[in-house]
Amino acid sequence: MRKKILITVIVVVLIFYLSSGVYQVGPSEVALVKTFGRYTSSVGPGMHFHLPYPFQSHVKVDVKSVRKIEIGFRTVKVGVYESVPSESLMLTGDGNIVSVEAAVQYRISDPASFAFNVVRDEELVRFTAESILRQEVARVDIDTILTIGRDEVALKTKEKLQRILDEYGVGIKIDRVLLQEVAPPDEVVEAFDDVNNAKQDKERMIKEAERYYNDVVPRAQGQAEKMIREAEAYANEVYLTAKGKAERFLKVLKEYEKAPDVTARRMVYEALEDFLNSSTVLVDLENSTLKILDAWRFLGGEGR
Repeated sequence: MRKKILITVIVVVLIFYLSSGVYQVGPSEVALVKTFGRYTSSVGPGMHFHLPYPFQSHVKVDVKSVRKIEIGFRTVKVGVYESVPSESLMLTGDGNIVSVEAAVQYRISDPASFAFNVVRDEELVRFTAESILRQEVARVDIDTILTIGRDEVALKTKEKLQRILDEYGVGIKIDRVLLQEVAPPDEVVEAFDDVNNAKQDKERMIKEAERYYNDVVPRAQGQAEKMIREAEAYANEVYLTAKGKAERFLKVLKEYEKAPDVTARRMVYEALEDFLNSSTVLVDLENSTLKILDAWRFLGGEGR
């Protein structure tokens, strides 16, 4: 009887002992199996069995969930955040102080390296990311980090952080580095706003000057071009008129050389004809008056 009880007890203990090697791996997890404390294999989600301790054991690692660390602030609860000035205040390349709050999202890419080489992954990622972020902020001036340079600083921080973690061999992949808030410290916000307003006024005045320039200069250029064209047209007209008169004179000269008397008489007649066909202003010196006479009446003795 005692023997049967002993056998039963041994079987029950053996069953419980062997059942300790049964384990379940979650959908987002990977189990790392160790034999005599040394990593030998890994298994995915589902029910699994390995030899009980001390022969084999396992470590489960979540490889699909995205992990997040915060730099410069902490999430107290959903929608409520608390600033950490010792992390957020950073020095820019032009000697100004800026408050930078960032979030780093990462996941596990190599579960074996992560499980056996990292003790506190959040502290590792936070301290490394903060150090690199300070270096990148120190490379730019305050205007750049507050405006167009935010995305570039975040991208360079991500690249350098990934490179350093790969050198550490910790099996961590950085998904994103987000600069959630970049602003001047509270103590200098008012002065900084004054500087920004002055810069905006400067930009506005420059734009207005450029707009005035773009309006006046083309108009002046158009007027100048018009005057040049009119002057050229007048010059061409005078030139052609003078040329025509010169050619006419040369023709008359040629005829005059052939028959001087006839040509001279014809020229007199033509001059008289022009005179008779026009109105002429004559000055009466005795009466100190002006009279407008038709030439033919004047010549005929009839005045008015």
